[in-house]
Amino acid sequence: MFKFEELRVYKEAIEISKLVYKITKKWPNTEIYALTDQLRRAVVSIALNIAEGSGRTSKDFAHFLGIARGSCYECIAILTIARDLGYIDQADYQDLYNKIEIISKMLSSLKLSITK
Repeated sequence: MFKFEELRVYKEAIEISKLVYKITKKWPNTEIYALTDQLRRAVVSIALNIAEGSGRTSKDFAHFLGIARGSCYECIAILTIARDLGYIDQADYQDLYNKIEIISKMLSSLKLSITK
């Protein structure tokens, strides 16, 4: 087992990725190469940056965690657009928003702990 696989934030990022894939399967086919693809890439980027950064120096890992956090922000913007277009309802939007917000806070805490 790789060390990053033990991180709770990594596990949460994997879970939200699976949830996003499930939800976006219902989106219009016209969005497959637009919002659907963009959201999927952004949410997967969270876990990928945690994994990649964990094999680097502490300074580099902190940088990758910052990138992962930026991907959280990107997800929120895309979800807001999707909600406004009627692709997801308010309940799904709020659920994803809350989960991403938690992951973002976890990333910030982890970054802070490794830079001290």
